[in-house]
Formats: sequence, structure tokens, C-alpha cells
Amino acid sequence: MELKRRPRRLRANEAIRSMVRENHLRVEDLIYPMFVMPGEKKKIEISSMPGVYNFSLDEFVIALQEVVTLGIPAVLLFGIPESKDSVGTGAYDEHGIVQEAVRVAKKHFPELYVITDVCLCEYTDHGHCGLIENGQIVNDPTLDLLAQTALSHARAGADMVAPSDMMDGRVAAIREGLDKEGFSQIPIMAYSAKVASGFYGPFRDAAGSTPQFGDRRTYQMDPANGNEAMLETALDIEEGADVIIVKPALAYGDIIYRSKEKFGVPVVAYNVSGEYAMVKAASANGWIDEKRIVMEALVSMKRAGADLLITYHALDAARWLRAEGHV
Repeated sequence: MELKRRPRRLRANEAIRSMVRENHLRVEDLIYPMFVMPGEKKKIEISSMPGVYNFSLDEFVIALQEVVTLGIPAVLLFGIPESKDSVGTGAYDEHGIVQEAVRVAKKHFPELYVITDVCLCEYTDHGHCGLIENGQIVNDPTLDLLAQTALSHARAGADMVAPSDMMDGRVAAIREGLDKEGFSQIPIMAYSAKVASGFYGPFRDAAGSTPQFGDRRTYQMDPANGNEAMLETALDIEEGADVIIVKPALAYGDIIYRSKEKFGVPVVAYNVSGEYAMVKAASANGWIDEKRIVMEALVSMKRAGADLLITYHALDAARWLRAEGHV
């Protein structure tokens, strides 16, 4: 039997495999999420996320040095406030923990691209992403506080803001607020397809943002819905989103693919805390090859259409890529 097409010819050795490889992971694709908290000399490991820490600002600066040295171009900041209240005051305090972290980061590493998460859940005593009235999470009254939060981040020096709350109309409110105050150059990276997922558990431990009643399914999306993700994304782009996020990533490759094909804007895959924790736990038990699994998962997100990757694996991935000469 004569075989005219033999795909194995292009798999014969690493040289040819690398030459015909369709998708590549680069250090420049990575965004590293980081948690900041008040105090001094605090570097507290998150028990469900080995290797990820809550940093006081002095320790945050030290950690940023490694991020910059590895060539990771951007960080995404989350704040753990000293105190919480029903209206999330710490989120839009001009001297809140994220605002101060932005100032510190831009002072020490002005070329580092600093993105800030815009939400209320880490700052409210009830743990929800919006204001509460009569036991309900209300949409429109929350929008002004989200716009105030984004504006306070921009004033502190943030390069980009990333609303994660999933309130209707929040991109428009933030865009209008930024533009009115002279920050029309600040892009918005919207959590457009953010699912009410079980993969967020370790993050809620880290941020202390577990809802004190109910859940987030009245504003985060149903995991079963793909067309709804397209609607949410279309609305965010129409309102002024420059970049969109699909969150989580591993179970939502179809949404990443559809978003990129339909809209053509930069798409970010958020490789979330639960995805990270599962890999770490399996690796610690010797069940998987951590490096191989991480790199396979991240390149799968690129293959699906993601342009950028938010991942807690960023430091390790950058080290592995640099060791292999991919800089």
C-alpha cells in the first residue's frame, strides 16, 4: 500500500515539530494576578493556592521585581482591605489598598503594565459584587460606585481597568466616567463572559469574598449558555470595552473560540484559581507532570483563540519558557 500523505513525516524530531507548530506560548502573553493587603512585612501564602500570596506593599515591591525580571509584561491587582462595609467603601477610596499598590508599582517599575480589577465583592461585608436593597443585588445604583472605583484607579496611575462585577451597563458607566475626567486613553478589559462557576473557590478564600447569603447566579452567567456569552460580549464591546475576558478558561474553550471568531477584538482567557489549585494538588501527589500539564493547558487557550492569558502559573510558565529560550 502506497501512502501519499504521512503526517508523521512532520513529527519526526523536535526541529521539524517546532517549525510547523501552529500555536506558540510566549512570556509576553502572560498577565500575573496578584493580591495586595495592608500592613508591613506580610507575605501570606494562600492555603488552597500553593505559591500564591497576599502581599503587603513592601513585599509586593519585592515580588514585582521577579515579575519584571522574568519579562512578564502585566499584572492584574486585587485588593484585600483592612475593613469592609455594606457599600464597599474601600473599593473607591482614593487611598485604598489597590490604589496605593498602583502608585507603588508605577513608582518602582514604570514600564510594567498595571491592570486593576474593578469590583465591590472584596470590599463588601456581604461579599456580593453589587449593592444590596431589600435582600436583592441591585444593578443601577451599583454602577456609579464601579465608575468611581475605576476612576480612582486611573488617578492612581493604572494603565487599564478590568470590571469583573457583571452588572448590566457597567462598561458604559465606567467609560463615561473615565472620559469625563480626562482618562479617555485608559482601556477597559471587561469580564464579558464570566460564568457562575465552581472553579472560583480558592480565589474567594484568598480575597475573603465568599457571599454571606445566596450566590452570584443572578448576575454571573449560567455555565450552560453559549449564546448568552455572545450577547454579553457584544453589549460590552458596544459600550466601549477594548479587550474582553472569558472566565474560567479550561472548560470554556468554545466560548474563547466563538468570541474571537465573532468579534475579532483581543480576547483574554482567565485561567482561574480552581484550575490552578487542581493542577497543584495533582502535582503534589505525583499524579501528573506539572510543567507538561500547565504548558499544555495554556497553549490550548491560545489554540482556542486567546490572545492573552491571565494565570497564576505565570511565574513558572515564564521561567520554563526562558529556560527553553522562548523570550
